[in-house]
Amino acid sequence: MGIVFGFLLEKGRVFEPGIIVGQMQMRTFIMLKMFLAAVASGAVVLAVINGLGIVKLQPKAALYAADVVGGLILGTGIALAGACPGTTLAQIGAGYRDAIFTLIGGLAGAVAFSCAEPWLKTTFLGQGQGKITFADLLGVPYWTGALALATVLVAVLVGLEWWRPWRSEIGRDADGDLGAPPSERPAGPRIVPAE
Repeated sequence: MGIVFGFLLEKGRVFEPGIIVGQMQMRTFIMLKMFLAAVASGAVVLAVINGLGIVKLQPKAALYAADVVGGLILGTGIALAGACPGTTLAQIGAGYRDAIFTLIGGLAGAVAFSCAEPWLKTTFLGQGQGKITFADLLGVPYWTGALALATVLVAVLVGLEWWRPWRSEIGRDADGDLGAPPSERPAGPRIVPAE
């Protein structure tokens, strides 16, 4: 699954720092589209395997303050680094040398969090309502809520793609299209580099 995820990140160009920063600045929406598609796909898969009794859900406790504070810290880091935890390894594989420093920083942050977690649990960040899912809130079976969520996400994705088509956001050089062949390019002055 890691290889498939990395392949799709590279093909969707979501690993590129410009795409990531563009998403954080709300200039491009390729990253949002890919991640919403992943959530919708995951919801359908979980609905099927949970509905068939293959897996039992084990939700984590809802910690709203920790989610907000952690999300702000993570979002700031993503905007500054031009990478998120999942894309850092793809950037390293694609040859972005500065991604090594992002990886080291992420690992250092994980170690710092594991050291601070016992103390954080005693603060307002560790307070929550326990384990709760949308299925519990709505009073419906999980598979019904997951399929409804996937349907809503697909509708959002269709709307986003209609509003901002991915080809217009990536540009003409997507998938190796470098423009017109040399024989069809307009004639112009030839610039010869100085030696």
